[in-house]
Amino acid sequence: MGSDLCRLNGILNRTDIENMEENIVQIDFSDEAYEERYKLVSERVAEFPGGLTGAAGEYFSAVKHIAELCYAERNAKTHSRAVNEALYAELGEEGYKDSFLNTEYAVKRFGSIGTLLSVWYAEFRGIIPFTFENRIKDVTVILETVMQLYCAFEEKGTAEPDEAFFDEINKIIYSYIYDYTDEFVEAYIARETEPGYSFAKDIVMNADLSDLGDDSYLYSYGEYITDEERLTAKLMNKLSESDIERMARAYTRGYIKGFAMTGKDVSKKSVVSCYLPIGLERFMRCAVKQFEEAGLKCVINRNPVHLINKKNTANIKPGFYGACNPECDYDHKEDMALFWGDKLKAKKLEALKAAYEAHADMLKEASGHACVEIFGRKGREPRVKTENAAYSEHQKKVTREYAFKAHEIAEAYMPDEEISFTIIAWPTPSIAGDISEHKSDEGFERRYEEIFREIIDINTLPEEKWQQIQQKLIDALDTADHVEIKGTPGNETDLRVSLHKLADPDKQTNFENCLSDVNIPAGEVFTSPLLKGTDGKLHAGYVYIGGYLFKDLKISFENGRVSDYSCANYEDIEQGRELIRKVIFKDREKLPMGEFAIGTNTVAYAAAEKFGIADKMPVLIAEKTGPHFAVGDTCYSYEEDIETFNPDGKQIVARENECSALRKTDPEQAYFAVHTDITLPYSELGLIRAVNAENSTDIIRNGRFVLPGTEELNEALDKNEE
Repeated sequence: MGSDLCRLNGILNRTDIENMEENIVQIDFSDEAYEERYKLVSERVAEFPGGLTGAAGEYFSAVKHIAELCYAERNAKTHSRAVNEALYAELGEEGYKDSFLNTEYAVKRFGSIGTLLSVWYAEFRGIIPFTFENRIKDVTVILETVMQLYCAFEEKGTAEPDEAFFDEINKIIYSYIYDYTDEFVEAYIARETEPGYSFAKDIVMNADLSDLGDDSYLYSYGEYITDEERLTAKLMNKLSESDIERMARAYTRGYIKGFAMTGKDVSKKSVVSCYLPIGLERFMRCAVKQFEEAGLKCVINRNPVHLINKKNTANIKPGFYGACNPECDYDHKEDMALFWGDKLKAKKLEALKAAYEAHADMLKEASGHACVEIFGRKGREPRVKTENAAYSEHQKKVTREYAFKAHEIAEAYMPDEEISFTIIAWPTPSIAGDISEHKSDEGFERRYEEIFREIIDINTLPEEKWQQIQQKLIDALDTADHVEIKGTPGNETDLRVSLHKLADPDKQTNFENCLSDVNIPAGEVFTSPLLKGTDGKLHAGYVYIGGYLFKDLKISFENGRVSDYSCANYEDIEQGRELIRKVIFKDREKLPMGEFAIGTNTVAYAAAEKFGIADKMPVLIAEKTGPHFAVGDTCYSYEEDIETFNPDGKQIVARENECSALRKTDPEQAYFAVHTDITLPYSELGLIRAVNAENSTDIIRNGRFVLPGTEELNEALDKNEE
């Protein structure tokens, strides 16, 4: 049987595949030319595991199981919960333990080659979403690569894997990635910009959103659906039309306001890319209608599936997506490390340039991204596994080079001065507690609804009121040459943040009056500080960053750059430092302080304390609940020269620091592709003081606003303590 399977090598070798593809002028998302190949390879996969036994037999049996489910599902008239649970069983907490997705398990079964096979297994499972979209070409080339791997194992027989065999397997997978980079990258760019791509949008706009049965619209996406998505959709159905309209209006109005505040003309654009956490369809349906009323067609792409396109994101994913397994996400965070290097970087940049050129006309119409973040799941403390793929120092350098060049390419087709964005966040059911214990509890659902309604209020605060109060803060801060920040007893924060000198204080300001536009909700004033003279230690007892809960996070700065750091997440100090490097610093060292801000959204802070969810609040909201500091790029990366004004008419001039000032002479040293916010909550805040050579002005003392004209911000804090 095995030798019969390997006849496929003579039918579908790499040369034949490439010759077939030369006749394909452009990507066809449902290419009939692949139907015969798909049928043939599916028949062969159905004969797995053949003569393979042991770990290899188990591995290819798992592949067969998923492939057969997908084959049957492609012809199904409806999609069901039962099939979804079968397809995604390996992402469940129990299923993951003995899944080849788990690098630890894969290495246990295969030895050192296990990591490579786990990485491929994660890529192979892309056939699930591709099947639901009928992207038969993508499914076919994945299955054909599976066949090549199978044949390699059959030829190896029962002999122990050696270095030569590892190289053979690695070469097969690398060839798949390299050879199809052009198609995979172009297909992703096309779906991100072309309104004609309507798979998810059709579901959002046409499905019966009130039907949440076992064959509801939720299972049509081909994404992992859990109680999180089901209960979110249930709550969306319960909210009134006015609630939904208010949610959507904050999102769409904030997006359009982002253009106005930077002097950009949104009327020149016709397309907006929307992000959709599954379950929020009723909100998104209303938002699509509002965008269309404003002249913007919505594109809802799928979160990247192919490894070559994947982005290391946490709660903000670029497209539509279902549930995840946090451990799996962390295990496969750096899968590309097994293949990444100068050659693949050059190939991907070439593919990106070609994709942008192919869709240049549509890219001119693209206005940017309207992002939706979700939050509520318990802060993760991932286990650091030696079995996971990890970038070398050279690969990190290559990644930085790629990010810079990729932005250059994008800038040529979508100039930063013509596009904008917005971000809004909504809670998932887990915000109310452990969903596995309470999902059938009516009290649990009531608590979720109560928290959700509170977040609606927070995301739609009256801007006029916040604008006036925040202007008082800015007026005081603009008299200072630096700001002092100190923690309460037990908190070691002691920082001096240096500010730009204003040439004309009557017409210029250092701080932006941030309302509900690109960064929802309202509630902060922020600046890009000078690095020289910015020194000291930042200490947060707990802070939620990138989906991870950090305990006793400490970061020290010297002349504005990170000089030391630690956290108490692990007994092993170095493990904690590694977590900081990966999640906060994105594998960069000595990052500068790119932002200093004072959050004024005491309503959000009070809500977090009231419901006991401070550790689950996303940075988007948490940064408004106290002073916060960003490491990495400034708030104005790549837009330093765009004139921006506050509502009072003053120009915001603190738009660069000593690093970003290099953008014209040494651009690769100017940017870091990192901007991570770290918030110090009011409860740990002892003092914020604006200081100049003649005097000083206290802004906050002991967690309360004391600057005249800002005392109203304390009402939510005081009420919460009654």
